[in-house]
Amino acid sequence: MVKIVADTTSGLPREMLKSLGIPLIPQIVLLWGRLLPGRYRAGYIHVPAEAQGSTELPKTAAPPPALYHPIFEQALRDGEDVVVVAPSAKVSGTVRSAEVAAQDFPKLKVNVVDTQTIAGNLASLVLQAHEWAHQDTNADAIVNRLNEWIPRGKTLFPGGHPRIFAKRWSHWWRQSSLRRDASDQAILCLRNGQVEPFEQQRTKRRAQARLLEVVEAECPHGTQSHLCVMQAGAAQEADALAAELRSRMNLTYIPVYELPPAIVTHGGPGLLAIGFFVA
Repeated sequence: MVKIVADTTSGLPREMLKSLGIPLIPQIVLLWGRLLPGRYRAGYIHVPAEAQGSTELPKTAAPPPALYHPIFEQALRDGEDVVVVAPSAKVSGTVRSAEVAAQDFPKLKVNVVDTQTIAGNLASLVLQAHEWAHQDTNADAIVNRLNEWIPRGKTLFPGGHPRIFAKRWSHWWRQSSLRRDASDQAILCLRNGQVEPFEQQRTKRRAQARLLEVVEAECPHGTQSHLCVMQAGAAQEADALAAELRSRMNLTYIPVYELPPAIVTHGGPGLLAIGFFVA
């Protein structure tokens, strides 16, 4: 049997993971140099209101290796192999933390997979890995299948909160060939495991319309795409977006994931995103 390990950058609900028996590792969020309370660190509500209004943005850190120890100890007792489905190593130190923790368990087979993604597509990979594990697929085969899926993932999202966008992403924007004025809406993407500019639109409405155009053009019409919507403080917009996508893509269900604080601190409140896997 194989134990799949997730972390809060996937955005998967705690209750779902508990019912599936998937251990969850929290990311770390710091505000004013202090560790936020556990309920924020666990990643199930947005960055607190005082952080959103602060002139100093919250900072994030990878989970310390010690957080993996209880999970690895239990897997060793149960005779299980472990597959850690981790966020992109280019945006998080989670891969390294899991690898360091694994060094303390030389008798345990631990596979740490750099998925080169975050949020909804990471959630899809976690759930798929869990399904394979319950089909008695061994750890090596699960890792191989994940590595086949990873290059096919695509995540697109507007730049989010203007103040946070300016601080977090403006260096990429200045270095790109795209130019914008204060009214322009940036669209970002995940490419090769890191956030990069995709294109610009004149308004938020046009940016969201453009996301729909890209999905229709590139996303397979079927459940094999694992199409999902992500949001931070934009639940109604996300539900409307998911409904529009269900109609356009002829799907009965599209999950809407709430982005955890470790991601919201980089994209800001009001963030929407779409993730899927190309054929």
